[in-house]
Amino acid sequence: MSATETKAAEGMTIDTLEVRRIMEMIPHRYPMLLVDRVINLRLGEGAIGIKNVSINEPFFQGHFPTEPVMPGVLIVESMAQTAGVVVVATMGADAEGKLVYFMSIDGARFRRPVVPGDRVEVHVQKLQSRQNVWKFSGKAIVDGNIAAEATFAAMIRGR
Repeated sequence: MSATETKAAEGMTIDTLEVRRIMEMIPHRYPMLLVDRVINLRLGEGAIGIKNVSINEPFFQGHFPTEPVMPGVLIVESMAQTAGVVVVATMGADAEGKLVYFMSIDGARFRRPVVPGDRVEVHVQKLQSRQNVWKFSGKAIVDGNIAAEATFAAMIRGR
């Protein structure tokens, strides 16, 4: 998609992307795929990723077995994956399957634990983009309460 076509597409909304489509767009796979669905995707702007947290997640075996809590770094990773879907959807087929590398994570705050049974809504909003570098703000929300938030930048590039 050309820069002109990308600008024209920005703001268009995609209601729902299911997990099979997400896996076509980003290279992550179980157990590192941390987005089950993306809703309200606004091209060039942002989206909401959905992560349904299950006791069967492999990280709960060691973090912490008697008091299972989703690791904060994985919550931030779910933000990055949701943002990656926004980037690929905005850039089009040329970006599918490319890798997205963190460049920075700023202001990460963890407000409440994410535990088995939680449905995490991962809200990401583009702050800026220049060529292949994108900066987003993200919030992980459970039952209407912020569980975590961060600002992060990533670079998309071929394998």
